[in-house]
Parts: sequence; structure tokens; C-alpha cells
Amino acid sequence: MNPGETKKAGPITDFLVKDHGRLEGLLQSAMAQAGAVDQNTYDQFRAGLLRHIGMEEKILLPAAQRLRGGAPLSIAAKLRLDHGAIASLLMPPPAASVIATIRAVLKVHNTIEEGPGGLYETCDELAVSESTELLAKLQAAPELAVLPCSDSPVVMPAVQRALERAGYGFIEGTI
Repeated sequence: MNPGETKKAGPITDFLVKDHGRLEGLLQSAMAQAGAVDQNTYDQFRAGLLRHIGMEEKILLPAAQRLRGGAPLSIAAKLRLDHGAIASLLMPPPAASVIATIRAVLKVHNTIEEGPGGLYETCDELAVSESTELLAKLQAAPELAVLPCSDSPVVMPAVQRALERAGYGFIEGTI
């Protein structure tokens, strides 16, 4: 590649990076009014993020492992721990610390997926001969219905454990 020339993103990268942007837009919109949360938009964000995680867990990571002759990607275990932490953060009501932590985790996590040599680029390279079929499977992933947020006393300790397993902690923030 020549200096100043950028590598064209493959179809998997393009689709999933655009979905990251869509999800970030939903989160920003849900938090647009200072001190308040648009719960309907936040619920759309939650459902969309869980669908996105499902696409990666049920379609992308297994396809990458299959295409590598059964060997999982070196980043697969980290991504799965992150997915567990992210999913757990979607259980409690969207308090300031929860939102700040979601944003912090996604900043690190999305870089692992989107960056050079990351999950998406690797999958585009591995699946070049079947990228159309793999993209169709990702696009056909079902929408999810999610339960309402829960303020049960067991939720936050579970969230804390999931964050710790993935190497994260709570971030203080304001809505």
C-alpha cells in the first residue's frame, strides 16, 4: 500500500462498523436531555446492542473458527468476556455510572473489533470466498425483545463480577 492510501473495508467490516455507529447514535439520543433518559430510545439501544453481540457470538466468531480449521481467534476469549460485561451492563437502570461504564467498555471493545487486525478485518480476510453468505447471515440476525431494566439487589453484584472478569471497573459519570 502506498503512503496516504487506505485499505478499503470489506463487507463485514463495513456492515458491523455502521451498526456500531447506529448504536452509538441511539445511546447519544437516549441521553440527549441533561439529567434524563429517553427510556424508549435506551431500550432500542439495548435491544440493538444485544442483537449485535449475538451476531458476533453466534455467526462471526464461529465462522472465523471454522475458517481457521477449528482454531479460535486469539482475541475470541477477550471478546466473549467483554460481551458478557456489556450484556450485564444492560440489565440495571441507566444510572450515570452505568452509562459511563458502557461507554468506556465499548470504547475499548469496539477498537478491538474495528481496528487493524481486529475481528472484522480478520473475518473479511478469512471469509473472502463466502463473504456474501456471511454478510447475509449477519443481516438476517433476528431482532430481540429485551426485558425491562431491573433494580433488583442481585443485579449490580452480578454486573460487577462480569466487569471484573473482563478486566473493567465502574466509571463514574453524569447523564
